[in-house]
Order: sequence, then structure tokens, then C-alpha cells
Amino acid sequence: MNLVEALEADGGVVSVVGAGGKKTTLYALAERTDRAVVTATVRIPIFDERVADVVVTDAPRTAVEDVTAWPLGVVPERERSDRYRGYDPATVTALGDDSPADVVLVKADGARTRLLKAPDRNEPQIPAGTDTVVPIASARVVGKPLDDEHVHRPELVAELTGREEGEPIRPVDVATVLASEQGGRKRVPGGATVVPVVNMVDDADLEATGREVARAVLERADVPRVVLARMVAPEPVVAVVD
Repeated sequence: MNLVEALEADGGVVSVVGAGGKKTTLYALAERTDRAVVTATVRIPIFDERVADVVVTDAPRTAVEDVTAWPLGVVPERERSDRYRGYDPATVTALGDDSPADVVLVKADGARTRLLKAPDRNEPQIPAGTDTVVPIASARVVGKPLDDEHVHRPELVAELTGREEGEPIRPVDVATVLASEQGGRKRVPGGATVVPVVNMVDDADLEATGREVARAVLERADVPRVVLARMVAPEPVVAVVD
């Protein structure tokens, strides 16, 4: 099963949330789709080198209709030298309606480069028209302490998992976050499919860790599969656990 098939990202709106590889996942999917749009509902670092063109516009639908090269990035504003702002979720939903693009790929929350996160009360910003939600966590976080260095909002992860801040993170803790309706499945629109990803599966030991996480996710949530991946690899899918 290739990456697009595994993540059910062959059409519609795909929103990526969590920590440990959201942007890399968006770009990996964009590279493997004929007509992909990359955008965000939250801040996103400058990504011009990862797409054919980026259009800064308040009218993203017009930009998509006039595209000359794919994949296309659309954003409403360059907020600083190193990042763009994101659109209102309703704008992204409208962009996905009868779009000339095959798929609209959306960064729908932030994690400040950490390996695991739980969303706060205002997150994630998932468009209502989303067809697939991809919650992500890194296999590398297992064994690391539950702290600010490795986890975005460790106090919220502690609440979800029942762990104390500073304790080592276990596979079941990662699974609990990915599976929770206050974690990786928060604000999923009705009818959307959820496909969790354990990313950064770089070797056999991390694959074993990822499989343990995946089995625990499947025990806790009604999802079709959990994808183990190394998004920077030419063939990102390491395994599919279902």
C-alpha cells in the first residue's frame, strides 16, 4: 500500500494534526499527487521550496483555478520572514468544494517541532469539509521524559494519559493521545475518516515500538488502520497495522 492509499489522501480535504512530522507528511503527499494544494488553517513555516509555487492571496479558489504548475501552495499572508498565516477553516472547506485540485492538504495545528502533543481548547482548526484526518506522533518520543523538550503541552498529555510530567513516555501513552477524542481525534468532522500515523520509524527497534503503539490505538479507537512511516524516505510507508 503506497502513502496516498494508506492515508486515504487521494481526494477531498486532508487535515493533518499532531506532532512529529505534519509538514513532512503534507509535502510527501503533495509530491505523490498529480494536482495537490498545500495550505493551512494555522501558521506554517515558509514552504516555497516544497511546491511548484506559493500564491499569497485572499482568493485561494482563484489561484487554484489559474494554476500553471502543481503542487500549489496557497496562504493568506506572510506574517514574518519565516512563516505564513493560515486561512479560516471555512475558507479551506470552500476551497475543497468542486475543486480543480485532486486533494487539498491542510496543516491544522502546530507543535513547535516537538514529537508528541495534545491540543488546547482552541485546537485543532480542522475544516468542516475535511474528508480525512491524519493525527501524527513520533516513534522517537517513546522512552523520552514527558516534558517541554519533547512534548508540546506536556500538562495536557499528562491529563490524557494519567502520567506525571517527567515520567518516561510509554507506547500506550502515545496510543492514548492518538486515539483520544481530546487528542488526535479531537474535532473530527462527522463522516471523516481518521488514519493515525506513527512517524520517524527509522529502524527495526522503532518499528517494534510503532507496532506496539498501533495495536494500542486499534484497541482504543475505531480507525481503519495505523500507518507506520518514515516520511523522509523515498517510500515512506514502513508498515500498515489493521
